[in-house]
Amino acid sequence: MIDSQPVRVYVLGLPVDGVSLDEAATWVLDEIREPQEGTRSARLVVTLNPEIAILARGDERLATALRRAELSVADGVGITWAAKRKGLELPARVPGVELVTEVLRRGGSDLSVFLLGAKPGVAEAAARSVSERFGTRVVGVHHGYFDKDKGATAVSAMVRASRADLLLAGLGEGQELFLHENSHAVGAKVMIGVGGTLDVLAGTVKRMPTWTSRLGLEWLFRVLLDPSRWQRLPRLWRFTWLVLWRTPS
Repeated sequence: MIDSQPVRVYVLGLPVDGVSLDEAATWVLDEIREPQEGTRSARLVVTLNPEIAILARGDERLATALRRAELSVADGVGITWAAKRKGLELPARVPGVELVTEVLRRGGSDLSVFLLGAKPGVAEAAARSVSERFGTRVVGVHHGYFDKDKGATAVSAMVRASRADLLLAGLGEGQELFLHENSHAVGAKVMIGVGGTLDVLAGTVKRMPTWTSRLGLEWLFRVLLDPSRWQRLPRLWRFTWLVLWRTPS
């Protein structure tokens, strides 16, 4: 267990908690195992990276969702660097895919999960994979191609009806806003915005070599392999400039 409340700093006005991968996974599982009296909103876990931080600067609703997360871990190397500049030496990055894998591994068959997001068919493939690898009980799946406003009620009701403990949502940009605004409706105990993790679990996208993650170069390696990602670089440059030259509230 996490013995005390983790140290929290703010990077560009967004929270980052000083937890290791092991501590973050323990937090998630403890929240799931905690007896629940009455109804409560699902706990939101954010895997923060520089792109999300820059998106939030132009979207106050998203920024509010991120600030209200019960746990916010440093997914990107840029976040660990920025947190260090604020005086918090993080134990290490907590990449979303590694956090999810650790939670599923330790939760095993005691864990019930709903997989939401990615292209049609991906969540189903991911469900088969995690069931075989970890014994996870996947109690529902749904692709991410639905209207996040008009379809929110129906999808949230589907998650609630599944009685899932954990909601893993890979809904792309702004996924945390959807989770925050529907936290009272999904019925899960914990929900995590997982980006492209469902594609990795399904095997449709391969993880980068471990050395790229160890050296903090995973993002650069992905850009080199996929030229379409070059358009995302301006966000990273802006993030760096803001951290170096601005002192946000």
